[in-house]
Amino acid sequence: MASDEADEMLIAAYRAGDVRAFERLVSRHEKPVWNFLRRFVRDATTAEDLLQEVFLRVIKGADEWKGTAKFSTWLYTIARNLCVDHSRRAVHRVAASLDGPSHASAEDAPSLQERIPSSAPGADDLAADRQTAARIDQAVAALPPEQREVFLMREVMEMPFAEIAVAVGATEPTVKSRMRYALEKLRGALAELANGNAGINESTGSG
Repeated sequence: MASDEADEMLIAAYRAGDVRAFERLVSRHEKPVWNFLRRFVRDATTAEDLLQEVFLRVIKGADEWKGTAKFSTWLYTIARNLCVDHSRRAVHRVAASLDGPSHASAEDAPSLQERIPSSAPGADDLAADRQTAARIDQAVAALPPEQREVFLMREVMEMPFAEIAVAVGATEPTVKSRMRYALEKLRGALAELANGNAGINESTGSG
């Protein structure tokens, strides 16, 4: 079946002139790549532009790809490098830090909060879930870029550490260290959120 074809087989077929093979590659990878881009740049419109640029670069570089790394690693390396370039340009365009408030809605893409099950379906609980989702996205956005990219590649793209190391040009131990620091910071941010919600509940209950 076409869905079982390896990425490397599809890119080889595309290089041989099979346009539909490229369409299958796009269909397979566009959602996780877009999620990575959106969370890295924190703007849905910019992420959409970068997504198109990612696959445009795949088209331009298809004949030069040697297959020394997995196609997915090559693809995500392109996405990561575009994010880094965009961030560098943004620093020169505006005075605001990359850790500034996000203008992207938490509903623009599936949030990391979706990984946390909710046991109550009430409207108040859904609103709280959205607030928590937004807080998680803000916490991810506040991570240093080198930690944020590793976290997103691992959690959103589900890449193994060895592939992440190739994509970011670092050693595997360094990548694992960045992931550890990222998780520690995110746990701290979520703990602050939980404490804040507890304080609100106590003040509401005391009335």
